[in-house]
Amino acid sequence: TKTSTEVNKKVTFWFATGGAGFCVSRALALKMMPIAASGKFVAIGDKIRFPDDVTMGFLIEHILKVPLTVNDAFHSHLEPMEFIRPETFHDQVSFSYARMRNEWNVVKVDGFDLKTDPKRIYSLHCYLYPFFSICPKSIRRR
Repeated sequence: TKTSTEVNKKVTFWFATGGAGFCVSRALALKMMPIAASGKFVAIGDKIRFPDDVTMGFLIEHILKVPLTVNDAFHSHLEPMEFIRPETFHDQVSFSYARMRNEWNVVKVDGFDLKTDPKRIYSLHCYLYPFFSICPKSIRRR
């Protein structure tokens, strides 16, 4: 049984925002299996009362004592997408978007008109892969 001080103990840990994505090495995944497999991960999340991305950080950093590595190439909808420079698009791992305060938080990239592509996903795709047939001819000429 746990005492009330054990139940309410405060801990500090980092977590990766799931909306941006994150990577787990095979070695870490194998280390996590006995603790998180067969529904145990969900049980941990229920116990600490946090969503899955926070639970993942709790499991990795607090329980397993493995520090997370920050990688600026993963992008969450919680950060301003407009500041990701187009010349770095090829170096990014993930992009995100969100509607905040009645405005889209999206990458700034030329391509399709905003009505056709409000989230800029098609435009981003054509920026990265301009020779696909869906891309406007003006982009394919680059």
